[in-house]
Amino acid sequence: MQDSCYHLDEFLFYFGGIKARSKRTIDEYRYDLSLFLRYLKRLRGQVPAQTPLSEVSIEDVDAEFLQAIKLSEIYRFISYLAQERENGPAARARRVAAIRAFFDYLHQKAGVLSTNPAAELESPKQPKRLPQYLELDESLALLDVAARSKDPNATRDFCILTLFLNCGLRLSELCTLRLSAIQEDTMRVIGKGNKERSIYLNASSKKALQQYLKERGTAKAGHEDFLFLSRNRTGISQRAVQNVVKKYLELAGLDTERYSTHKLRHTAATLMYRYGNADLRSLQQILGHESVATTEIYTHLNDEQLARAVENNPLNQIRKSLAEDTEE
Repeated sequence: MQDSCYHLDEFLFYFGGIKARSKRTIDEYRYDLSLFLRYLKRLRGQVPAQTPLSEVSIEDVDAEFLQAIKLSEIYRFISYLAQERENGPAARARRVAAIRAFFDYLHQKAGVLSTNPAAELESPKQPKRLPQYLELDESLALLDVAARSKDPNATRDFCILTLFLNCGLRLSELCTLRLSAIQEDTMRVIGKGNKERSIYLNASSKKALQQYLKERGTAKAGHEDFLFLSRNRTGISQRAVQNVVKKYLELAGLDTERYSTHKLRHTAATLMYRYGNADLRSLQQILGHESVATTEIYTHLNDEQLARAVENNPLNQIRKSLAEDTEE
């Protein structure tokens, strides 16, 4: 069901036009908030209890309906997501973010609500996991199979992998790269929230770009400024890039269940931190993170560093000395 309600539509117009959120984010928030409002209608008995949520209309959701929403109802919705829809912490956190933004708009901007029922809404606790990434030798193996490939688009594919591994781009950022954004040693990138940042191009990235541009060919009308083109001569899609990355991961003998385009971003960040001596603030700017706290996940230590730290514990040296004295 594609119906909506006036206040939700107004919020999404504001979120896209003023907050400059991407179409993908707008679509996700529309789905999440529509699901929330449908759930509330069923919870309140405004439709039969067994009615599938997809069949619940929200066209009649008005200001009076929204003004009656309580924090306890929001928590019941979050519980429903966890227990009945089996949403994990990340999915529930996204929906909490959508609800918070919606109610903040209704309270602060639209003046529909005198109080904000989501003001004290907590986000589900998410387990902290170290990012998965390719080791240096695995990264080199991935680039090597692309460099030796006989595929007609091998030069393009090698350039894509090179930019992922050297610049730490997001998938969406790579697909929207423009020819006009490349200026000698730098490249302008449009990241999350439509925020622009400049990334330095190292020698490997510049060489890969130069080789690709020699073979890029002519784009279809309306796609002339897209850097990477598909087989149809249009701007390359995210799905096409994902397929390219998966193809070369398989050729390099790497686990495609473990690694993906986003893991190449993790790899770039890890290699820059470990081998490039990049400080957190520099890494934050390169990756386009809003908070340095997000960047801190890349300060993880590898197994060799952990083993060396334990081995170099001064008490370990004392134990060795005592053992040698005993043997004498």
